[in-house]
Amino acid sequence: MQTVFIAGATGYLGRFLVSEYRRRGWHVTALVRNAARAADLPADRLIEAQATDPDSLSGAMDGADLVVSSLGITRQTDGLRYRDVDYQANANLLAEALRAGVQRFAYVHVLGADRMRDVPLVAAKQAFVDDLRKSSIPATVIAPSGYFSDMADFLSMARSGRVWLFGNGHNRINPIHGADLACAVAEATDAGTDWLDVGGPEVLSHREIAELAFEVLNRPARVTSLPDGVRRAALTILPRVTPRRIYGPAQFFLTAMGQDMVGARHGSRTLKDFWTTEATAVAAA
Repeated sequence: MQTVFIAGATGYLGRFLVSEYRRRGWHVTALVRNAARAADLPADRLIEAQATDPDSLSGAMDGADLVVSSLGITRQTDGLRYRDVDYQANANLLAEALRAGVQRFAYVHVLGADRMRDVPLVAAKQAFVDDLRKSSIPATVIAPSGYFSDMADFLSMARSGRVWLFGNGHNRINPIHGADLACAVAEATDAGTDWLDVGGPEVLSHREIAELAFEVLNRPARVTSLPDGVRRAALTILPRVTPRRIYGPAQFFLTAMGQDMVGARHGSRTLKDFWTTEATAVAAA
């Protein structure tokens, strides 16, 4: 039986990765910061360590055939920066994988990162990818367009009565469900794919996503478009007037909103079904 070592296992995507590799017959070792809090994770083995501390990783990957990392931070907490986690923690994982003789290292990146190198969150990820691709270990980089969970702001705005867009709302994205993305990751590593830009089965414009949010809530659509200059101005102003934990993810969101984010179509789960389930759960609560 082959062994996969999954970093970021307790995150949104990480949990789907653990389930998907187990479904495919892999022995799953999950890296966690607190084993007691991760007791519900369906992994075969939990290893408690801090990826930001290279000494704590010593021996953690012995016997592993594959490492899959979805490790990263969206909101900066505990004084950690993107460079500390998205770059350095993954670099520590790569160093240990090389020492342990792991056969392949897979990393979940961001689609279109080459167009967002001035965004700190993306720059840290891209710096690691650059190191990974220069290393001697065979690598698979998976670059998703965005998760269904990233679309939550559209649904939240619709609940409040109005969705605000930038420009004409014609930029497109095909977000993907975590389970479908985990399947795409597993298929890519099984096939030895070196790079995969991937998204969900439906390509939607921002305006279509806004209208879909109102449809799911069974409310009349109220969508207002702001001049794209507002988005560009916010990118300049936010770093000056908000703390890093606020403007970091906002920079990424605002930059991504200004371009198409479309990857190869994968999976079958739709945003409408995902949101309908969410809306039903909220209504029941």
